[in-house]
Amino acid sequence: MTGPGGRADRGVLDFVLGALPPPPARVLEVGAGGGDLAADLADAGYDVLAIDPAATDGSVVPVALLDLDAPSASFDAAVAVVSLHHVEPLEPSCAHLATLVRRGGALVVDEFDVAAFDEPAAGWLCARWRELGREAPDDPAAMVGDLRDHLHPVERIRSVLSHAFALSPATRGPYLHRWYLTPDFRAPENEAIAAGTIPAVGVRFTGVRR
Repeated sequence: MTGPGGRADRGVLDFVLGALPPPPARVLEVGAGGGDLAADLADAGYDVLAIDPAATDGSVVPVALLDLDAPSASFDAAVAVVSLHHVEPLEPSCAHLATLVRRGGALVVDEFDVAAFDEPAAGWLCARWRELGREAPDDPAAMVGDLRDHLHPVERIRSVLSHAFALSPATRGPYLHRWYLTPDFRAPENEAIAAGTIPAVGVRFTGVRR
C-alpha cells in the first residue's frame, strides 16, 4: 500500500487474512483505493464489497462510508487499511460502520498514526524520496503540521470505534516504507526505529462487534 494512503502489500494481506473469519465471509473494505486488497481477498474466497469515495475503478463502489446504503448486520467483517484517518465525519461514519457489521463480527484496522509522525520521521522519509528521485518537501516541520491539521490520530479513531467494538491492544511497527517507497526500505526503517532515530508510525489492531 502507498501513502497515507499494488496487489496489496504482502505484510498487510497476511495481517488481514489472519484476522478475518474464514471465507466465504462477507467483508466490507472501507477506503479501498484501487481495489488491490479487495481483489486479493476475493481470490482468497471472500465475498467483498469495496468502497471508496474517490474510486474510479469499476470494482470499487464510489461511495463514502456514511452514505453506504446496506442492511444492518449485513457484513461478517470490516477492513480499513490506511483509510480511517481520512474519514469525515469520523464519529457518525464509525457509528454507521458498527450498524453494518453483525454482532461478533470482526474489525481489522491498519493505520498511519499522524500523532507519532514527527520531524525526524518526516526527514527520514523525505531523504528516502530524494534517493529515488522523487520530489520531497523542503521543510519536514511544515509537512508534519499539515498532516496533523487534517488527519485523525489513531487514539481518536480507537476511541470512536470502542463504543461499538471490543478492540485489541494496538501494535506499532514500520509504515514509512509503504509510502511511495519499496519493500526494500522496510529493513532500514526498522533499523532506524530500533536505534530510536525515528518513531514507529504504523499501527494495527483488531476488534469484535459487541
